[in-house]
Amino acid sequence: MDRIPIRHINAPRKEPNFSESFSIRDIHDLLAGKDMVQELHRHDFFYILALKRGTGNHEIDFTPYTVCDNAVFFMRPGQVHRLVVKAGSTGYLMQFRDDFYFPPDKVSNQTLRKASNLNHYQFDDSGFKKVLMLLAYIFQEYADKREKYQEAIKATIGIFSIELVRQHNSSPSDHADLYMQERLDKFLELLETAIFKYKQVSHFAAALNLSTYQLNAITKATLGKTSSELINERILLEAKRHLLATSNQINQIADHLGYEDVSYFSRFFKKHTGYSPEAFRHNFQ
Repeated sequence: MDRIPIRHINAPRKEPNFSESFSIRDIHDLLAGKDMVQELHRHDFFYILALKRGTGNHEIDFTPYTVCDNAVFFMRPGQVHRLVVKAGSTGYLMQFRDDFYFPPDKVSNQTLRKASNLNHYQFDDSGFKKVLMLLAYIFQEYADKREKYQEAIKATIGIFSIELVRQHNSSPSDHADLYMQERLDKFLELLETAIFKYKQVSHFAAALNLSTYQLNAITKATLGKTSSELINERILLEAKRHLLATSNQINQIADHLGYEDVSYFSRFFKKHTGYSPEAFRHNFQ
């Protein structure tokens, strides 16, 4: 079975352990007067594109965005995207693996997860100036490599994540009870790893020491969706990723997603998208 193309962090080999886990590039230097054009692929690392000036387009997990000024795109490992950034754009591209920065303390971990749950942030001039200063500091630390620069970079990534969460929480409707948010985050984390084997709400509720009623109440209160809707969305997203980014047969994709009966998978896909898997691939690839 073909895998969705996965890109890895490319950086100088002077410090193998660090370079394979972290990089930050100046967009102006990276473009070198040319457009950046990337076809559909996925990453095994966190990917942050911050543009002071930007034009182009960016599609993340099949949601289209316009690349414009004062924008930040934040992608989690495993997401798929295609990207066009036009020459003349400025800002930073930062990439890091979770073996470099994935804070062990609960609060910082939740902040990173919450920041990366939103793929696109749009700032005003003053708000973006803050995040740009943080990235410029990280860029300088990475270039100078003075004593404990890795620790300085990690600490600044934490502050950067806080600024993104503040931007996301600017609307009162985004605030949620801490316990419900913790349970939701854990549920979404479980979906990433267990969805290929388990698809019943009861399984995830039990894993969280909740009843199905409690889990549904949490997802409805925080996201306005039932647990079943979130499970189905996650299955459909992974199916779309493989339909458009690989040449795998439908039965191979169904098997990858944990469906023994390919016809059942096809009916499920058509019920929720309006297309058979074959028609979806034909119309959107």
